[in-house]
Amino acid sequence: MTAIKHALQRDIFTPNDERLLSIVNVCKAGKKKKNCFLCATVTTERPVQVRVVKVKKSDKGDFYKRQMAWELRDLAEVDAKDASKENPEFDLHFEKVYRWVASSTAEKNSFISCIWKLNQRYLRKKVEFVNVSSQLLEESVPSGESQSVAGGDEDALDDYQELNAREEQDIEGMMEVCEYAISNAEAFAEKLSRELQVLDGANIQSIMASEKQVNILMQLLDEALSEVDTIEGKLSSYEEMLQSVKEQMDQISQSNRLIQISNTNNGKLLDEIQFLVNYMDLSKGHIRALQDGDLSSPKGIEACINASEALLQCMNVALRPGHEKLMAVKQQQHLFTELRDTFARRLTNHLNNVFVHQGHDQSSTLSQHTAELTLPKHSPLHRDLLRYAKLMEWLKNTQREKYDGLSRTYVDYMTRLYEREIKDFFEVAKIKMAGTTKEGKGNKFATLPRKESALKQETESLHGSSGKLTGSTSSLNKLTVQGSSSRRSQSSSLLDMGNMSASDLDVADRTKFDKIFEQVLSELEPLCLAEQDFISKFFKLQQHPTLAQTIEKVQNWDILPTRCTWLLNHVKDMVRLMMNKIFQSIETELNSLIALGDKIDSFHSLYMLVKMSHHVWTAQNVDPASYLSTTLGNVLVTVKRNFDKCITICSPTSSTPWASPWRNSM
Repeated sequence: MTAIKHALQRDIFTPNDERLLSIVNVCKAGKKKKNCFLCATVTTERPVQVRVVKVKKSDKGDFYKRQMAWELRDLAEVDAKDASKENPEFDLHFEKVYRWVASSTAEKNSFISCIWKLNQRYLRKKVEFVNVSSQLLEESVPSGESQSVAGGDEDALDDYQELNAREEQDIEGMMEVCEYAISNAEAFAEKLSRELQVLDGANIQSIMASEKQVNILMQLLDEALSEVDTIEGKLSSYEEMLQSVKEQMDQISQSNRLIQISNTNNGKLLDEIQFLVNYMDLSKGHIRALQDGDLSSPKGIEACINASEALLQCMNVALRPGHEKLMAVKQQQHLFTELRDTFARRLTNHLNNVFVHQGHDQSSTLSQHTAELTLPKHSPLHRDLLRYAKLMEWLKNTQREKYDGLSRTYVDYMTRLYEREIKDFFEVAKIKMAGTTKEGKGNKFATLPRKESALKQETESLHGSSGKLTGSTSSLNKLTVQGSSSRRSQSSSLLDMGNMSASDLDVADRTKFDKIFEQVLSELEPLCLAEQDFISKFFKLQQHPTLAQTIEKVQNWDILPTRCTWLLNHVKDMVRLMMNKIFQSIETELNSLIALGDKIDSFHSLYMLVKMSHHVWTAQNVDPASYLSTTLGNVLVTVKRNFDKCITICSPTSSTPWASPWRNSM
């Protein structure tokens, strides 16, 4: 055990500035026996710290490693199990109870005795000893040695002392005087013994001769011992004071650490609160604007727009984990939801009223346009409603159902309004067209083929308008080719018809019809374009800027992203659907007007073909997919068919009775 003690002192405790005072070989009670060592140590530096260290032998070698350490001040109780019988078991009560079984009762008693000494010296009897023999505790501290408890154990570390230089010189000198010391050790030892006896006798005589000095020395020693006791008492009191200061400093350090943690937590909490206040706080002005803001004045609308955007930002803020569990956040979100619903309801009701009032005001002006061939302008209505475009965008992002409801309301109401306006407009156009032929109704030849000059004028008109027809559909291009091949034969035959005279009245009627038809198309075109532009802006159906840029950069349409294509087609479909609903009567009325013109004079189809081709070409240049372009393209097909019929009727090979003069001229 002494060898193990020296090895532990050298390898484990000396590097840590500790001294090993006692050691016991133990294993845990009730478990598989795995031996380890419990060591009682003290530090070499002041203030002295006393510890109980558990040391275990490594599984991969013969060296030892420090496994666990407890402060002796944390030891509450030592239980030796039985004070009258030899029992190797004992318990140490730290933060929990550790049960040990020593390899022998002697090692256990020695270790407990050392713990008791350290308790007496450093802890002032703080540890409680249970089931420990009083004889063992009395033997642990002999009388007169209370000041140096555990001194014997400490001196055990110094069993071997090297000779100093002076002692080595004395021994060498003595061996030089006695040259036979190496060859005859017994003689040398006897000589040394005799000289030692002589010296002892001389010392005794000297001591007896100086008894007075000895008494004085003893008196001084007694005084020194009393002074030492006094100093030791003061040192003990100082040590107790320092121990109290140390405990207070430990408490202060713990308090400072808790204060630092509290400050850190408060800082984090302040950051979270600041985040919520900055991003989830809606000003009172915005709340008033959402609840009671004036939606009829420009300032009120601007305030409502700012408030709605602020509300949307507050509702879309990305909350951090745990925020949604806060009661204040839940209340704020509930407030935002109520404000959103309230404002959406107010905005929907107001816009419905605006649609109704603006429609009534617009209907009151219809009587002003009944005598003239003009359509009412809706730019004031559009200008007033465009002030709410941003609010409609907000409604589209927050309340899709109300947005769709407003869209349907607007479409339904404007459908009825435009239907009345367009119907009245086309009625005026039909009346004016019918008025151009009133003077010719009595002439029974009004429906017969036109005279030479009229036919020549139509032929020249056809020649002059061939350039305009190049922008139409493929069927019109085919018509131009066929017409150019037949003009020469027709012109030669028309020039020889000397027996036919032109009717100036018919030419004037056709010119007037041409002006009326042109005015009809000129009125419809800006109306449809303005309404389509308004719908795109007011209901936020324009192409997104980033989407438009992406589409422009892509040259190969096969690699156009599917998402972009879908969004683009969806926006166009929405606009087209609304325009088809609003202007569902335009195509019908145009076809009716074309039928009337063709009925009045079959040559009107030529004028209508030229005008319609020009307007279709213009509309396609503006937007090939617009409602106007699609509708005019459909009507152009009807005009083309009527023109084909006119060409067939006017052909020299026609079997109609009135075509016989043409046959004779051929």
